[in-house]
Amino acid sequence: MVTDYICRVRIISIKKLKEFWENPRYSDSEIPLKIWINIIKKGKWQNSNELKKNFPDADSVGNNRTVFNIKHNTYRLIVVFRYKIQICYIRFIGTHKEYDKIKNIKEI
Repeated sequence: MVTDYICRVRIISIKKLKEFWENPRYSDSEIPLKIWINIIKKGKWQNSNELKKNFPDADSVGNNRTVFNIKHNTYRLIVVFRYKIQICYIRFIGTHKEYDKIKNIKEI
């Protein structure tokens, strides 16, 4: 369950997301990514099933990787989530077309 008062999950590295939305081609991703960041920071999940309560469209793809649809699937975000220590590592942010070119999501 997400609370509104405490940062529980650490995101490594928000800088990648910021660089993405600062690119004029992807500036429409800023608000959806900031919303995603806000929800993740306030969350506390023990596994991907709990995470899916807040992100029903998220897909767990193995090897601790989760894929999020950003801005109604315009963009894809891949993270590695370490539930025991509540750390979320940004592995990829890009367009759906760029995402489709990834050969092995479990290794990204």
